[in-house]
Amino acid sequence: MNAKSKAGSRGEKKVYIAKSNQSIIKFDHKSCTGCANLKEPMCVKACRTDMLLPNPVKGKPPTVVYADECCACGCCVHACPRALKGAITMNWPLAMSVRWKRKDTGEHYRIRMPNPPPPNTKPPVSGYYPKIKRG
Repeated sequence: MNAKSKAGSRGEKKVYIAKSNQSIIKFDHKSCTGCANLKEPMCVKACRTDMLLPNPVKGKPPTVVYADECCACGCCVHACPRALKGAITMNWPLAMSVRWKRKDTGEHYRIRMPNPPPPNTKPPVSGYYPKIKRG
């Protein structure tokens, strides 16, 4: 007896999906409810590349199916009502990470680096509106 007939005899529905291990989008299974009160999760609706599928089990996070097609736009994270609680996070590819350099020290920084520097609260040296020399 094969797996298909076993599942059919118990009335269960099995879904087989090929998943990629390298995904930019990560779901926290403790805080993501899969938008259980909606027909389709908000992140699935917002995804431009249709790489997310609703989980067949209500109350579970969506399934990342086509991880290689993610354009890292962040629409799914912004659409999630529980994103601030950590339900969905985006792990930016290293090449797309925002970086900056301090002119005075020459140090390079990236988002999510350990021990980031405090923000620079001083205005630019030339001021916010630099004076234009007119000849």
